[in-house]
Amino acid sequence: MMSEQTNNANETQQAEVMEFINDLHPLVEVQPEATVSRTVMQVEGANVVLFSFDKGQELSEHTAAMPVLVQCLEGHLKVTGGGKTVDLVPGGILHFPTRLPHAVYAAEASKMMLIMMRH
Repeated sequence: MMSEQTNNANETQQAEVMEFINDLHPLVEVQPEATVSRTVMQVEGANVVLFSFDKGQELSEHTAAMPVLVQCLEGHLKVTGGGKTVDLVPGGILHFPTRLPHAVYAAEASKMMLIMMRH
């Protein structure tokens, strides 16, 4: 009987730390002539932020105090970092190390997910 209680306690602890978002797309909408950001998850080791960009909007060159992963969810982004520009489209993902200057430009209305990885 004691082991069943221990197993149930472990299952409860695991359920309390599991975070789940069924669909990211509706959590941020493209606004006319704007860039929008929304933090959708803060968990151990990472924050997840969604961005939407109207066509022609951009995040000018900046750095991050932690490593980040960027994934395009919708649209077409031109991402510049480390002297190189890549076309980021749905299905693509990229990584920036800490403090690497980078910029994001929306070639069309777009949505992206940013994962900030805390040390």
